[in-house]
Amino acid sequence: MSHNEEEEENKLSLSKFESMLKTNKVFFFDSEEFEDIVLHYMDTGRVNLAKKALRLGLEQHPKSTGLKLVHVELLIYDDKIEQAEKILNEIALLEPTNEEVFIQRANICSKRDQHEKAIEHLRIALRYTDDEADVYSMIGMEYLFMDNLELAKENFILCLDNDEEDYSALYNVVYCFDFLDQNQEAIVYLENFIEKNPYSEVAWHQLGRQFYAVKNYEKAVWAFDYACLIDEGFLGAFLEKAKSLEKLQHYQEAIDCYLVTIELDDPTSFAYLRIGKCYEKLGNTEQALNFYLKTVHEDPLLDKAWLAITDFYIKQKDFQKSLYYINKAIGIDGENPLYWRRYATINQYLNFFEEAEEGYRKAFENGDIALDNFLFWSDVLYVLGEVNAAFEILNQAKELYPNEAEILYRLVGLFYNIEEETNAIEALETALTTDFNKNYILKDAFPHVWECETVQNSIKKHTL
Repeated sequence: MSHNEEEEENKLSLSKFESMLKTNKVFFFDSEEFEDIVLHYMDTGRVNLAKKALRLGLEQHPKSTGLKLVHVELLIYDDKIEQAEKILNEIALLEPTNEEVFIQRANICSKRDQHEKAIEHLRIALRYTDDEADVYSMIGMEYLFMDNLELAKENFILCLDNDEEDYSALYNVVYCFDFLDQNQEAIVYLENFIEKNPYSEVAWHQLGRQFYAVKNYEKAVWAFDYACLIDEGFLGAFLEKAKSLEKLQHYQEAIDCYLVTIELDDPTSFAYLRIGKCYEKLGNTEQALNFYLKTVHEDPLLDKAWLAITDFYIKQKDFQKSLYYINKAIGIDGENPLYWRRYATINQYLNFFEEAEEGYRKAFENGDIALDNFLFWSDVLYVLGEVNAAFEILNQAKELYPNEAEILYRLVGLFYNIEEETNAIEALETALTTDFNKNYILKDAFPHVWECETVQNSIKKHTL
């Protein structure tokens, strides 16, 4: 019987069973039909219907091993392990070579985190089963639970050797290669797999992802191309092909690819954002802005989109508009540190130092502890004449970033400002030793300090 015929038969059994429940008439089903009905309801999460079908099935076929095994599955699902074991022992006495007994024993061991024991049962199941692929896949999963990626990979490969269409095993093999940082080995494996299965769009797609990971973007595009040709509706392949084309700076081709993804499915904010970025790289500012605005319309909570619009206007030196959009973003999410950083930067450009100080402070309060945030914040406080507060911020930064020259040179300037020359010279000595080439910070931020004789003497001493 073909796969489609089997599906049709299952649908008929299900509709017959459901009409029986509605009419309260009792129809006869063979035991295999009942098994399929119970498993269907379990797979779709309708456990009560699965139990009802099982009860009726066992009434009609009290000796059916298949139904008893399905009963075991349900009991394991309900954590009624002892009851499940009791039934398994009864079946094992009658059918000692039934592989399902060993598979269900393995499921019980797995539930108890006894993965080694589960593997032992599955190895026995391998001797009796006609479906080795399935058992190898289960062994692979047990090794995954044990974090033994090498053996997990081996078993998923054995699964694929027995069933080349088991795509979940293929994904798991690639997951293992990825986790083990074996991109080159993954490429070799996938190329061999494709040689035997040239029309496997999933394998081509995974091969493209591996080439992308090793930064071979030309090869990535080549592999994604095949995946797209085999399955013209393969959204993931078009998306990743577009990303690879972007990396190759083929922006127009990347745009065309992203547009295909929008035609295939509902538009995504990610695709709109990337199209906007590509248009910006091509110098088409009108279209770039158009797609950035579509992005925030599609997903108002996507911070990358608001930042893209804000940065777009910053590059155009239109700070009023960039401020307008960053304020809109803050209105939507006032706890996003990236928004507050941009708010601070724009206000600093506009010489609105109090607003800039608020931006850096809010960024910090919302989790931004990047060195730059501390540095710019202290610079703004210094401009506002709040030297003690600037000291406080730099000392906080020093705890997180000890021996950072950019902090030390700023401390030199501040010490001179409060006439603590000894501390200033000490900080300058440390700064010059740490990174002599960054002494321009002192020259740019504190030109009057830079010109001091003591400062120049220290610098000369380190030049010799």
